[in-house]
Amino acid sequence: MSMPIGRRAALLGTLGAAAAAAGPALGQGARTGRAIVGFPPGGTADSVTRLYVERLRAGGMGMVVDNRPGAGGRLALEALKPLAPDGTAFVITPASMMTIYPHLYSRTLRYDPLKDFTPVSPVCLFPFGLAVSSKHPARTLQEFVAWGKGRPSVDWASPVPGSMPHFIGTEMARMAGLTMSHIPYRGSAPAAADLLGGTLAAVILPLGELTAFHRAGEVRLLAISSPQRLPRLQEVPTFAESGFPDLVHEEWYGAMLPAGASPATVSALHEAIVAAAGTAEIRDALTRIDIAPATMEPGAFRERIARETAAWGPIVAASGFRPDE
Repeated sequence: MSMPIGRRAALLGTLGAAAAAAGPALGQGARTGRAIVGFPPGGTADSVTRLYVERLRAGGMGMVVDNRPGAGGRLALEALKPLAPDGTAFVITPASMMTIYPHLYSRTLRYDPLKDFTPVSPVCLFPFGLAVSSKHPARTLQEFVAWGKGRPSVDWASPVPGSMPHFIGTEMARMAGLTMSHIPYRGSAPAAADLLGGTLAAVILPLGELTAFHRAGEVRLLAISSPQRLPRLQEVPTFAESGFPDLVHEEWYGAMLPAGASPATVSALHEAIVAAAGTAEIRDALTRIDIAPATMEPGAFRERIARETAAWGPIVAASGFRPDE
């Protein structure tokens, strides 16, 4: 998922300062570790990964970011799966690749989220936003639903087919009784550009991809998928407040090691992530793009993945969406 240049610069501009006080490293000496990310340089997942990697570097371990874009983030997990579980390689992946893809790619998925990987911790958490152009007549979600019911179909977009925002949109349409046509995009930036240009009626994107446009008056955020309103966006209601109590979804990016990682290796990476997430540098950098640092004990994180995977099964089935496997 891509990020506008201004916000990307704001995030990456903190990396030098963040390196000064790294948490515990996974190792010392000549070993070079890899943090694998399934999206191109410059996107949100890549930028968040680089922020954390700088902390590990400053702790004494050689560390590089290994971008493996493709297949909607699956290539990064496929690359990690056969590697040694010694802490020299891990992946930071969005939740969708772990909790939704097993329901979409039941015949062709080349990894099992919990059998082939060792969950370590989330690193951040963020909601999604439903937005329309500032020229759109709807000023609330209820007005958008009423507007949409007067049309044969409403064109809308998410960043990636089969991703969490895609299914938030299909659930919203089903609950509201709307006919909405999902337009597939490869990333948030082109979808946002077409919303601004009037090609799309609406988008559901990571909130941080929309807030700058909202504050500039170029788009109007109608609802967000967080449990409560956000301090920086008190004027924007949640889906739950707007009559959709089941549309409470937040996506995490999480760190995974290959299966079989020892407790010591898992603990070392977990401690490094917790130490980094607790710094003002990372907290402030993420807050500027409406992302919150978030950590969890490895066992609880594994349980969360299993619980969310089960919850997404009926949602994906009800959507009727099947990708070309």
